[in-house]
Amino acid sequence: MKITEQETLLINFLTDAELAEWKIYFSSRLPDLRLAAWDDASVDPLSVRYVLVWEPEAGQLARYPHLRVILSEAAGVDHILADTALPPDIPITRMVTPETAARMADYVTMACYMLVRRLPDIIQAQRHKRWAAHLTGGLASETAVGILGLGRLGTAVAQRLLANGFSVHGWARSAKTVPGVAGFFGAEGLSPFLTRSQIMVNLLPDTAETRGIINDDFLAQLPDGAGIINVGRGRQLRHDALLHALDCGRVSGAILDVFPQEPLPEDDPLWCHPGVIVTSHVASLISHQSKAQHALTIIQADRAGQALPLVFDRTLGY
Repeated sequence: MKITEQETLLINFLTDAELAEWKIYFSSRLPDLRLAAWDDASVDPLSVRYVLVWEPEAGQLARYPHLRVILSEAAGVDHILADTALPPDIPITRMVTPETAARMADYVTMACYMLVRRLPDIIQAQRHKRWAAHLTGGLASETAVGILGLGRLGTAVAQRLLANGFSVHGWARSAKTVPGVAGFFGAEGLSPFLTRSQIMVNLLPDTAETRGIINDDFLAQLPDGAGIINVGRGRQLRHDALLHALDCGRVSGAILDVFPQEPLPEDDPLWCHPGVIVTSHVASLISHQSKAQHALTIIQADRAGQALPLVFDRTLGY
């Protein structure tokens, strides 16, 4: 029998055990909201007001005529926008929580230290059983890190790097002030930003303008031996350009967490390149508890008629 009395939140990425935990959490806070799995046949599509999703099937969201909010399971929403049948007027919210920012800052700080201390070279030395006492690397205090994108996550990363002694500068499309961070803005600011980036961290949103932005011309403006950290979007980095820059020495090492195709195909040369460390899109992966708290905040705001936080701007692309 289909249930129509309650409003429904559909979720498409939880196991049965995880969904049971979420139901307990929500039952004491929004007892009149039903939580259901994506494939629960007992759910009446007319009851669905909210969905919390990762890579929903094409056309699925259009099945819910009373859908009020689409909640992304991640900070990015390109996995939702890929649906050509996506309803055009329903707000999409991004998953950016305090834990998201903390985990991203942890990851990027770790990655910067790995590049400063030449960990890709040390790993290769170990693989070949070479004692490499000469691979001492540099110091954080002597390293200039450029952050491409000064949104919520970029700002959190900048603050953490400053606290760890790095020199930090940032680039954004429009002017933004982050205490302690030298700012570069707009098209005219990109080149001077790049020329001083001994390590370049990509945290740009996914837009038509940013796809493929890290190409041969971009990488050629970095200092010799620069390091690359990509935690933004996979489609922003041209892999052929990166491999060329690594092979010619323009780039000394790269730590990559996002890719155009995920999982990264087994035959991709990045897996085996000595200058590359691959991680599996885990830089800012947060706990289910944080996700549940975030979803609760969004739904409570919607029900109260308040402005939704972290709404994706379809015009700006982020």
